Amino acid sequence: MELLETLTQTPSVPGREERIRKVIEDYVTEKGLFDEIRTDPMGSLICVRKSRPQDGKTIEKPLKVMLAAHMDQIGFLVSHVGDDGFLRVNPVGGFDRRNLFARRVKVCTSSEDLRGVMNPGGRPIHIASDDEKNKIPEINEFFIDLSLDPEVVKQKVKIGDMVVLEGPFSEVGDSVVSQCLDNRIGCWAVIRAIEKLKHHDCEIHAVWTVQEEVGLRGAIPASFEVAPDIGLSCDTTLCCKIPGVPEEQRVTVPGDGICLKIMDSSTIADLKLLEQIEAIAEKNNIPCQRGVLPRGGQDGAAIQRSRSGVRVAVFACPVKYIHTVTEMSHKTDLMAYPNLLAAYLEQL
Repeated sequence: MELLETLTQTPSVPGREERIRKVIEDYVTEKGLFDEIRTDPMGSLICVRKSRPQDGKTIEKPLKVMLAAHMDQIGFLVSHVGDDGFLRVNPVGGFDRRNLFARRVKVCTSSEDLRGVMNPGGRPIHIASDDEKNKIPEINEFFIDLSLDPEVVKQKVKIGDMVVLEGPFSEVGDSVVSQCLDNRIGCWAVIRAIEKLKHHDCEIHAVWTVQEEVGLRGAIPASFEVAPDIGLSCDTTLCCKIPGVPEEQRVTVPGDGICLKIMDSSTIADLKLLEQIEAIAEKNNIPCQRGVLPRGGQDGAAIQRSRSGVRVAVFACPVKYIHTVTEMSHKTDLMAYPNLLAAYLEQL
């Protein structure tokens, strides 16, 4: 879990993925996992692993498979530095405002990371009216307090600096809990799957994409550059087997294995491809489950709609409490993820 912990604790919001890209690039380079490594103009990391047949034969035109895992996490960009030293922010990615009260944050400047707290404006509970206590503030009502002299804040912080919520990585029962398991799990699973591979006839293009949380922006140009025959989106999905959610809306079940997503609001997966992957899971005793997400999307939509169309399957790890600092994923589902990815790639 050390690699996954490192990935979750590396701040990188949409448009500011430099840090997480360096962590991934340094790791895969040190391990020698790929034959080519490059960064495209948008900032996505594209790594190519040429075919490695078991019998050493040469394959003239191997099947080209694109694995896409987005690197960015939801967060904020500083939008205003006040004369009072308080920061205002603009979200990059979708937040539930109920989860933003009294949060520790990290403001990442060009020279250092500054710790602060995020709160909404207004009176504390002891002197607030009943209406004030029951109101959920809008995003623009939240501010960040760095507890520094206003002039120091103005010197250190610029508009556009990224801000992330702080949440530690820990193991809780049969699960791991952390901020931004969405989608550092997908980034981790692609790395681990490639590490497991010994022989494969296909040519693998592993792409850690940028700006997925704001509209699949990195996956679109990367899909055209790679021009794959098959696309595998590597992401997370909802796991709502919790009190207050009807059974038919749970999407996935924790501990039942990696989810092969049937559809969401951006993609309907290729059924034949999905059935092939399920057959490989059954043959190798790898737990997996199907899931339908009524809303939400992932990079598979960009791959699927590129050029004249691409067959796509979606791997999605079940995550409870998604888009919070306490995202939770069952270890059985985590382990099934790279195992099934690797098993599928080996037979291509």
